Amino acid sequence: MTEPALLPGPAADGQPDTPSPQAAAGALLPAAPDGVELVARFFRALGDPARLRLLEFLLPVEHTVSECVQHIGLSQGRVSAHLACLADCGYVQARRAGRFAYYTVADPRVADLVVLARSLAADNAAALADCVRIAPAPAAERAARS
Repeated sequence: MTEPALLPGPAADGQPDTPSPQAAAGALLPAAPDGVELVARFFRALGDPARLRLLEFLLPVEHTVSECVQHIGLSQGRVSAHLACLADCGYVQARRAGRFAYYTVADPRVADLVVLARSLAADNAAALADCVRIAPAPAAERAARS
């Protein structure tokens, strides 16, 4: 089976043929039900604020676990668990040097994803704040009760 083209080509009139958002989404999401589950799992890995902060911290340069702990403010065990999740899902990779592991973003497209997510979230901030169907993060719940 041939994969659909992801980049628009020129139309008969020479202008770029830009597919509708619905057509683009249909062409990009996997057709098999388990393929859609895989994409959902991809996003669930990003569903934790600490993991997003770690990703943003690792975007420009590699860091040790200790540096990540200092930046994020969580225990070393929690940070290590988050880094292990991100590594298992392919977002980050580790480089060992002696006693230290240096973590870095595994794919430069992650930076694009984070920038796009921030932009979309900013454009939809009011709707996201008012959304009652998605539970707030546990830290946000604790802060709201304090």
